[in-house]
Parts: sequence; C-alpha cells; structure tokens
Amino acid sequence: MSGVNVSRNEVVQFVLRISLLSIVTYYSAKWLIRNLDPSNKTKKKAIEHAEDILKKLSPTLKKSAVQNLNEYEMVIASHLIVPENISESWDSIAGLDHVCEEIKESLVFPVCHRDMFAGSALYQPPKGVLLYGPPGCGKTLIAKATAKEAGMRFINLDVAMLTDKWYGESQKLASAVFSLAVKIQPCIIFIDEIDSFLRARNSSDHEATAMMKTQFMMLWDGLNTESDSTVIVMGATNRPQDLDKAILRRMPAQFHIGLPSEEQRQKILQLVLQKERLSPEIDFAQLARLTNGFSGSDLKEICRNASVHRVRKVMKSKEMIAAVQAAANKAHANGTAEGSSKTMANGNGVLPGVSQTFQEMGTPAITMEDLTESLRGMKHSKYTTGVVSDARIDLD
Repeated sequence: MSGVNVSRNEVVQFVLRISLLSIVTYYSAKWLIRNLDPSNKTKKKAIEHAEDILKKLSPTLKKSAVQNLNEYEMVIASHLIVPENISESWDSIAGLDHVCEEIKESLVFPVCHRDMFAGSALYQPPKGVLLYGPPGCGKTLIAKATAKEAGMRFINLDVAMLTDKWYGESQKLASAVFSLAVKIQPCIIFIDEIDSFLRARNSSDHEATAMMKTQFMMLWDGLNTESDSTVIVMGATNRPQDLDKAILRRMPAQFHIGLPSEEQRQKILQLVLQKERLSPEIDFAQLARLTNGFSGSDLKEICRNASVHRVRKVMKSKEMIAAVQAAANKAHANGTAEGSSKTMANGNGVLPGVSQTFQEMGTPAITMEDLTESLRGMKHSKYTTGVVSDARIDLD
C-alpha cells in the first residue's frame, strides 16, 4: 500500500510540474510574440487614445455599444472624431452652395429628420458618397462639415492602419471598421484618396491586398441588409477613373467638386480674409479675375503669404527705427552732438516718439500690394513646378 501511495504522489507531482511548465511556457511565448510585434506599442497608444474618445462620447452612446469592443475595434476607434470637436461647418465653405445644398437634401436631412418619414423604406441616406475633383477644392472640408451638421460620428480612416504583417490581421481590422461604425451609428467612414486603397483590381495585386479589398466590399454591401443602420462610406479622390467599378456601384451619390469660378473665387477670398485687418483699397473682384485656375487652397495660401509679407514690412520698419536709435545713442555717448542730450526722453537713452511709434504700428492692414506680390510668387512657383504652362504674369 505504501508503494502505491508513493507512486500516486509521484504522479501528482509530475502532473503539477507539467501543468506549471505548460503555464509558464504559454505566457512566456505570449509575452515573446507580443514584444516581437513592432506595432504593439502603436496599438497600445491607439487603445488608450480610443478610451479617451469613447469617454467623451459615452453620454450620447448606449452603454452596450462601447462595453464589448474588441482589440481591433479599439484600434479603429482611435481615429474617431467627435462631432463637437469638428470646427468646420457650412459657414466654412464658400463658393460651393449648390453642392452643399444637394448634400444637405440627400444626406443630412434623411439622417436628422428620419422620423418624419418613418413609414417610408426609401427615405434614407445613401450608403456611399463620392467626392471627386481637382486637389485643394474642398472635398475633405465638405466631408467634415457634413459630419458636423448631421451630428454623425466621423471615422477618418487611415488606410495604412489596415495593413499588418500578420496573415489575416488586415481582414480583421477591415471588419472592425464596419462593426464599430454600426455600434456608434450614425457614423461616416471617410477615406481620403480612396483610389489608393480601392483602385481597380487586377491579376498583379498582392494576395493580402486583394483579400482586404474583397473583405471591405463584402462588409460594405452587408450594410444594405440592415435598413435601420445609418453608416455612410464617404470617399474623396482626384482620380475617379482609377476606382474599381464595384466601388463606384456602391457609391451612388457622386458629387463633382471642380475648380472655383470667378464668382466663387471672390467669395472664397472674402471668407478667408473676413477676420483680417484689410486696407480699403483691396479689390476682391480684380483678385478673383487674376486667379483664374486657382483652387481654394491656392487662394488661402495667397492670403497667408500676403499676411506674412505685411509682417516683413513691419520688421524692416522696426529695424530702421532701431538703427536710428542706436546711431543717436552712440552720438550722445561720444559727445559728438552738442544738443543730443536734450533730445533724450529719459535716462535709458530712448529717443522721443520711438516707443510710441512701436506701439502705434501694431498689426498693419493687408494691402492690395501684399496680395498681388503674393499672387506673383504663387504663379511663378506654379510655372516652375509645371502646374501651369504659361509664364506670363498679368497683374494689371
């Protein structure tokens, strides 16, 4: 009997040792794999950032929506933008009234006033919206303003975030985009430069890329089966011809954001400069005529450079005043000017009127000369970089 008892003890000890060794090996391997992953730290920071964002959204979300988010959904949530934190609105857009009005009628109103036509199965926003046109014409601005005015959560999807070195991780992240959007709806999934992600498929595509595109489109189409979900995929691109035909089919609402006309350019200039101190001589109509072919971002850059140009003039004026003061102080110290001591206002050696001049100068107004000089530099840079083919600069 004693021998049997000893053998049983040995078996128990052996099992315990094997169990302990297995547990240690499991957690060691798990720790090793986690630390070998180069994106581990980035994921941790993303999850921490997502937790802060979800805390801000918690009063407006159901508790069940944010309690059971998995690791992949938390990574996607780090790119979530709260509508209250979006500074852009319809008032931030000038010259695109017709486009804004169409988006309000076809997208914003069905989201905000869905209860008015609860009995209609067709009164709902489109599942996909495409904004296309030349760069710098306000496509991203319109997307943010739409999310702001409709009160929708805004996921600014970074395509690089969906790529992962481990097999199958990209598909899980793509799935998390839509599962998170459904949980926090109404939501806009915005993809800037969508042609770089969902371009036309061909046989030369990498297997992982092709699988991720297919997964994304399958989940996107799956939203149509849920009539109550308010999830909109909005994309912006400069090259709509490069998009896959299946993507264009999933984006029935398409808006062309072209280069502004002369009237639109005048409105954009007035909007950009409305809070600046301006000289009364500025002729917005003339500036709009001279900026043919310029985008909205080009016009903003012209105004920014003009504001910098006026500061240069102030600094040069201050340097001249400082030089005059230094020369007078030197003359007084050397005793070369007999009456120089009488011109000093105080014992610190400051010329009378100099301090007052510095205070009176303040922030100067932007003049027409500043704007034309900035425009001349912009046209020259566009010519040298090949954006325009004509070097003539007509500012008359």
